Amino acid sequence: MSKEFFEAVKMLEAEKGIPAQYLFEKISAAIIVAAKHDYNGKDIVHCDIDEEKQKIKVYVRKNVVEEIEDPDTDLTLEQAQAIRKSAKVGKTIDIPLKTKDFGRIVAQTAKHVIRQGIREAERGQMIQEFKSKNQEIVSAKVERIDPLTGNATLEIGKNQTVLPKTEQVPGEKLTEGDTIKVFIVDVKEGGKGPKILISRTHPGFVRRLFEQEVPEIYDGTIEIKSVSREAGSRTKIAVFTKDEDVDPVGACIGPRGQRVSNIVEVLGGEKIDIVKYSDDPAEFIAASLAPSDVCSVEIIDADAKTCKVTVPDDQLSLAIGNKGQNVRLAVRLTDWNIDIKPESGFFEGEEK
Repeated sequence: MSKEFFEAVKMLEAEKGIPAQYLFEKISAAIIVAAKHDYNGKDIVHCDIDEEKQKIKVYVRKNVVEEIEDPDTDLTLEQAQAIRKSAKVGKTIDIPLKTKDFGRIVAQTAKHVIRQGIREAERGQMIQEFKSKNQEIVSAKVERIDPLTGNATLEIGKNQTVLPKTEQVPGEKLTEGDTIKVFIVDVKEGGKGPKILISRTHPGFVRRLFEQEVPEIYDGTIEIKSVSREAGSRTKIAVFTKDEDVDPVGACIGPRGQRVSNIVEVLGGEKIDIVKYSDDPAEFIAASLAPSDVCSVEIIDADAKTCKVTVPDDQLSLAIGNKGQNVRLAVRLTDWNIDIKPESGFFEGEEK
């Protein structure tokens, strides 16, 4: 029996990646819980599992006494010496138990606790695996698409998690069997197991893509100061470097635009504006409104972070963007409230 037991544990370790020692601890605890039923729950049952010798020893430790007060925990000297001749009053004696004598109900209890222990081990392993990848990009295989909600069940390593429809890029169509990249936003422990929050719309997804694609960002020469994104449509990213010999925007674009093109491809054609960060708010705000030109930036209230930006009349619609998207992204990128005015001072349709 012992040989088969140890082989089964090794098989579980190989298939599920759960350490054998962890399983032995859980199984030992399960056997103790099961055996204690025969002793009214008294804490006198012990279980030693020796992996090297492939032996399981289950025993009850009782007190050797002159007069029995609790039959569950006590033995007379005569009873003790029948088991071990060297037994003495005031000492304890270990009485071996046979697991086959536990009975059907006890065995079922043990199985339940063992299964629960294995599930806990799997959950714990899953949490640790995802925590090590928190705020990182991972590859995932699309297992299933829910036809009603559009939520996608993904396989990441040996684990499964769900990519909600709300975290998928608008307009993209996922297909079962596809391998996609996702961003792990957060990992939380819950009563029903770990909750893994993943996304393809999070700004952190773009940040990590640039770190992977641009060596100067990865090694710290270039710093990403901020990212604002409307997934599937447009992203703005502000970059900065203290190295005067490095062009942060050019490095992110790459030779012949290859680096940014690779990122755009992963994002399914999403437009990306790469702008140079500046400690001077006026310079940074002007750069954030790319691809529009800017005539001037007037700081209205530095504490409230409000400003007025003047742009050429023919650049007004470009500065504001389709449905206000360009200025909206610039506001998020800079954390400034931006009021845009045309150079003439009049909007289209107004009398000068």
